[in-house]
Amino acid sequence: MIVCAASNNAGKLKELRRILERMGHEVKSLRELGINLDPEETGTTFAENARIKAEAFCKASGLPTVADDSGLCTDALHGAPGVYSARYCGHHGDDEANNDKLLENMKDVPAGQRGAKFVAAVCFILPDGRHLTCVGECPGSVAFARLAGDYGFGYDPLFIPAECGVGKTGRRPNTEGRSYAQLTPDEKDAISHRGNALAEMEQKLPGFLAER
Repeated sequence: MIVCAASNNAGKLKELRRILERMGHEVKSLRELGINLDPEETGTTFAENARIKAEAFCKASGLPTVADDSGLCTDALHGAPGVYSARYCGHHGDDEANNDKLLENMKDVPAGQRGAKFVAAVCFILPDGRHLTCVGECPGSVAFARLAGDYGFGYDPLFIPAECGVGKTGRRPNTEGRSYAQLTPDEKDAISHRGNALAEMEQKLPGFLAER
């Protein structure tokens, strides 16, 4: 199936493409399709924003479309940054400023209270308007400083997942305390919020498509 991967975020697009192609789909990016849209994310949940984006880009492309909305939810900050993760610093897409603000807001939070989870809502929509949304989570904690690595984007240098992947689908405790940014793509995909949401979608999609 040819699928439009509806993201202007290079890091998200790379992950969506990698995981969807592994499932056997042919992925077209917005750039490849010549689409230049930036839908306003007015939803109050990740699922609402994912659907807003999926609907807009499906209408523009005429293709089955996958859109994702995701973010980091911290216990100490009552779920923040949450749906405002990409614009936590006050403007959109500034990873460094977002990370700086999160570190500042959590500077007095002790180690045992730095719990957090990454959440991703992935919406698959067909040109006829039918849609399927799956939500995935990855529990972990927020580091006291950036744990930079060779991979990742966004808050990845600050997020320490509870587990890391082994091979394509296995997992084990993250005893080394590595951040998302320090995991290889396979190690991250096997346990990540986006990987978990897309794995659920892979299971549900055949039945969803058969309902047509």
